[in-house]
Amino acid sequence: MIVSLFARLLHADPRIRRELVELLYTSMPQVAAIGVTSVTGAVALTLIDRDPGYATISVFILITAVARVVSLLRYKARAAQFTDADVVRWEVLYCVGASAFSLALGALSFRALWLGDAPGAWIAFGLSMSYCVGMVSRAAIRPWIILTASAMLLTPTIIAGLLRPELAYNIGAAMLVLFWLTLREASKHLSAAFTERLEAKHRLSRQATHDFLTGLPNRAGFLAALTEMSGSFTLIAIDLDGFKPVNDRHGHHAGDDLLRQVAERLKACAGTTGIAARFGGDEFMLLKPISEGPLGREEALQLARAAVLELSMPFLLSELPVRIGASAGLVVCDGALAANPTAQLLERVDQALYAAKRSGGGCAWPEAGQDVSEHKPTTTRAGLSAA
Repeated sequence: MIVSLFARLLHADPRIRRELVELLYTSMPQVAAIGVTSVTGAVALTLIDRDPGYATISVFILITAVARVVSLLRYKARAAQFTDADVVRWEVLYCVGASAFSLALGALSFRALWLGDAPGAWIAFGLSMSYCVGMVSRAAIRPWIILTASAMLLTPTIIAGLLRPELAYNIGAAMLVLFWLTLREASKHLSAAFTERLEAKHRLSRQATHDFLTGLPNRAGFLAALTEMSGSFTLIAIDLDGFKPVNDRHGHHAGDDLLRQVAERLKACAGTTGIAARFGGDEFMLLKPISEGPLGREEALQLARAAVLELSMPFLLSELPVRIGASAGLVVCDGALAANPTAQLLERVDQALYAAKRSGGGCAWPEAGQDVSEHKPTTTRAGLSAA
């Protein structure tokens, strides 16, 4: 419940959210430095004044500083296995740690002002401002963390300043409120600028690996996915039968719409574990993990047949039903990709596709050239149907 509530404050794109949180957890030198400095300052005030309040706060600062360092180390060790939900939880955890440390430093300032310890207040406030500036430089990418932690830091000092009888302290407390409001606007501005840069980077990266028309991975994106495959998988090449007549008759706009619809159907065929890609023109690819042995080969053939059958169903172009067909060639890869070079796999699947085209199209053809004519779906060539 709490995680879902905080998730609304985070970036909608899980990839960008993950990058932002990773940046938070790369601040080990700064976190360690402010921790050591703050513990040293608090212990020094304890030894000078022999005040039990300072001693208690020193312990609190030490515990929160150590906890923050430990959390940074644990995140670094486990980040590769985190799910998107884990990333959200760790961002919340970062805020909790930063806020606890902020409250400890704020308590140090409160104690110094309560005691009327001017040198102690100077040291404590200096530590608070150093931490505040460092926090903005580290965590400005997440404004809600800045606002929460800085509120925990400044609130005890503001309260103590307002409780002092001297007018100067009252004015200083009011100025800290204005400082927090300024901090709020600055962090939002820095976060927006940084997030825009990340979004632009991801857009450029996506353009390099995805087809702009269909949104599917392009050749480069598909080949990158192929090189990461392991175990048993199938590679299916699909060529549309009769796309050109539709494109010529109804125009490029209709052709583009048809390709987008084809892409959606192939994505549905690939499912959550598979990948559908557009290689260019009216050529598509499917890549999906399968079981080992004969069962996997049957799964691959069924997937190819399902794709061909799905693409033989009518498409609607400007309210008009249009039929095309598709031919598919498939290859099953058992074992490591190292034993099946990418170029060789692509050549093999192309040969299977050519065999399907030579047979008349509208069918799924395994690499071995098995007779699949009995499974060949009936398709209506490109044009308008009365459906």
